[in-house]
Amino acid sequence: MRLSHRFAPVPAALALLVAMPFDAASRPTGTTAHARVDDARPFGAACRTAVDGSRVTVYCHNPYPETDRVGLHVECERWWDIDSDGVPVGAGPAETVRLTGRCWKEVRSVWVSHQK
Repeated sequence: MRLSHRFAPVPAALALLVAMPFDAASRPTGTTAHARVDDARPFGAACRTAVDGSRVTVYCHNPYPETDRVGLHVECERWWDIDSDGVPVGAGPAETVRLTGRCWKEVRSVWVSHQK
């Protein structure tokens, strides 16, 4: 019995899923991992990102005793739309901060930078 050509991508997709690191398969979209400093102590706020059309909202919660300065970076889809890099905001211990940004049209990508 011959398998249909439409099932050919299935083994390749399964191989990629098995080959992915555990973190890549288990981390929900819109959430960034905690940063780490050189001495391997945990550091950095966990950030949740929401994109609604051309508007971006990020909530970053810092569970650690050291302040994390988080900055929002928004890259817009259209070549004429201006990308933005927000001013870093201090997220103190056990504090949640809200960062917002926008494009005129579609958002291409969003990321958060962390500074000690």
